[in-house]
Amino acid sequence: MPPSDEFKEYIAMLDIQCTVSGRLARRGAALVCAAAVLAGCSALPGPPTRAVQYDFGPGAMATAPSDRRAPLAPLALADVESTGMPESSTSVLYRLAYSDAQQPRPYAAARWSQPPAVLVQQRIREHLGLRRAILSTSDAAVQARVANKRPTVLRLELEEFSQVFTSAAESAGLVRLRATVAEPTHLGENLVGQRVFIVQRPAATADAAGGTRALADATNQAARELDEWLEQVGR
Repeated sequence: MPPSDEFKEYIAMLDIQCTVSGRLARRGAALVCAAAVLAGCSALPGPPTRAVQYDFGPGAMATAPSDRRAPLAPLALADVESTGMPESSTSVLYRLAYSDAQQPRPYAAARWSQPPAVLVQQRIREHLGLRRAILSTSDAAVQARVANKRPTVLRLELEEFSQVFTSAAESAGLVRLRATVAEPTHLGENLVGQRVFIVQRPAATADAAGGTRALADATNQAARELDEWLEQVGR
């Protein structure tokens, strides 16, 4: 006996319902997947924050007035050696003297534009060059004789260059610089004198900005004291 027309209509309705349910299920699954993708995108980390770079400022911005004092003898300045930190490091370091002074810590979001030894050498060259010619020990000009002798050699070691916190709110820029003066001879170098310069300058703020300004000020003071000492030793 063939199926009745009512039975055929019932079967057709079931097919339609199954088709619609399948489409809705697939659409729902697609929406769930899309939501998961969007959620995953929102959870991705953003671009890393770029560290703020610091230096010692522009330096002299106008020609210095003529100095009527007699010019000093030329000086050969060797590259500043960094004995207290990696030579290529540009980290801005600080110490917590009230907690653990033996641990230098780098600021995460602050960097020097160049290694500190390079910045210190530039500032010292600028200051000493106000009254004398400053040569590099790698220059061929150093081999030239001035008044029948080669220029005096100045060697510098940067032993400490950090912001030291004595409390959570108070800190200072600390620069410790060892200077050695030697006279070149045909047998090598004769020691003229050696001195360690220790300079501290208070930081206006307890952060990297305050620390870098204090370290720049301390370097300027160390350059002035170095200049005075060189004259004291006759150089």
